Amino acid sequence: MDLAFLHPLYEHSGPWASVYIDTSRHTEDTPHERHLTAEAMARDLAEQGADEATCRAVRDAAEELRHSPEPHGRALFARAGEVVLDPSLARPPQRDQALWAPLPRTAPLLDLAGEDPVCVVAYIDRRGADFELRSALARQEAGTVAGRQWPVHRTSTVDWSERHFQLRVENTWEHNAAEIADALAVCQEETRADLLILVGDERERRSVHERLPRRLHERTVEAPHGPGSRLLDADVEEVRAAHVRQRAEAELERFLAARAPDAEGRAAAVEGVPALIEAAREHRVDELLVRPEGADTHREVWIGEDPDQVAVRRTELKTLGERNSWAARADDVLIRSAVATNAPALSLAPSPAAEEEQVPVGGLGALLRWT
Repeated sequence: MDLAFLHPLYEHSGPWASVYIDTSRHTEDTPHERHLTAEAMARDLAEQGADEATCRAVRDAAEELRHSPEPHGRALFARAGEVVLDPSLARPPQRDQALWAPLPRTAPLLDLAGEDPVCVVAYIDRRGADFELRSALARQEAGTVAGRQWPVHRTSTVDWSERHFQLRVENTWEHNAAEIADALAVCQEETRADLLILVGDERERRSVHERLPRRLHERTVEAPHGPGSRLLDADVEEVRAAHVRQRAEAELERFLAARAPDAEGRAAAVEGVPALIEAAREHRVDELLVRPEGADTHREVWIGEDPDQVAVRRTELKTLGERNSWAARADDVLIRSAVATNAPALSLAPSPAAEEEQVPVGGLGALLRWT
């Protein structure tokens, strides 16, 4: 997950209100229920010590969601009477919650807003293709390709006089497949889509797939739907979920390989809070890996005002010359450090192997930029 969108949260000091609201339920009573939720969130923050202006800002922002059609949910991050960031969620939170802490509670975003693959679905036939952009939040038309319109159908005869016509049919198919592949590659580059889903007859899908640039082959999936059919949301979600699982498994394998020491006893990956805090302080985290609910994710560490002012013990910060310090969750602290050094973060929640093997140890690990 690219964490660049979180930069505004770390341009200001805390404390912060972090609120997660489920908007996935839509009934006649929804506006009233969301009004009650807005009141409850503000009340919870006040009980945790939040200032009145920030509680009011959160309540007002939550009230604005009373009639929202958003399919999953919204996160709100506020301080000093202002909502600084309010990203939409790609999945609903397990429950509504409001937290008041020295740092924004951003770790849940790895599961709720991260790894949301954007897909281009290409509905292919012999005459061309229609492209559709799909994400967890929306769908929209993304273009049309019109190839040669004639001839596109074979005849049933095997008469020698038809051979020339049949060859022209083959040439038309090949020409149209090449045009569709070229347009699809451009569409992917412009939309930065993570996945391409090809829908149509098997031969047409294969012809387009083979003509795509090599860089897109691993991003492309063929859906066995007939001509004229449209993918349901559940079909797209299944493909997207499989992609997320494969990505998590691949990064877990990379981490397991990197944590093995080389001939000089150095490893290119670390796990455990002390090693991670040291790597964060030295700006060495290349990618942060989080296994939600791991034992170390909610462990308290100490922070100063700057992202590289982190320590396992408060006395260490004093040694570094930091006068002010606060206790904060390890996962949120490491995400702040990752944002500051433009390092991505990934939840390993889709990977059964990570949970079964309890990897990384404690739920937190990192691939390093240098050893």
